[in-house]
Amino acid sequence: VIKKRRDEALASLVASVPYIQFMGVHFDRRGDELTAVMPFQEMMIGNPALPALHGGATAAFLEIAAIIELSWAAVWQDIETAPDRDVANLETAAIALPKTIDFSVDYLRSGLPRDTYARARVNRSGRRYASVFVEAWQDNRSRIFAQATGHFLMPDSPLQDPSGAPK
Repeated sequence: VIKKRRDEALASLVASVPYIQFMGVHFDRRGDELTAVMPFQEMMIGNPALPALHGGATAAFLEIAAIIELSWAAVWQDIETAPDRDVANLETAAIALPKTIDFSVDYLRSGLPRDTYARARVNRSGRRYASVFVEAWQDNRSRIFAQATGHFLMPDSPLQDPSGAPK
């Protein structure tokens, strides 16, 4: 029951952003840990002479991974601490995503025309502000080709009223 609840919450979260479907990104969940997966598509090639992934596709993928990780961490906490009656409200509620304040990408090497993976780590997350670090790799997790740091404005929890008290 809990696994199903978690999977439905993640699916709802990902489905709330049409751009994620356009990019073909999906998430592999193991417990509370998420790995973003961006399957290779020809439209993501930026330099056909190399060929290499477009920097914009890489940056968008890293930002998607960061935002979903932040939202998942908040939803995970709500799912684990909410009574069963409130979880139904959480799964059907319109999910408010964090808003990007700034996002800085470091391109360490060219992304090759193959599937890409990313994992985000929340460095700090408070009621209003969060900082996230993301790494992307392709064949070898220890050989990252891009990394990013982002700062985000956090939305109110779906299980809290605007004053911050539990509903």
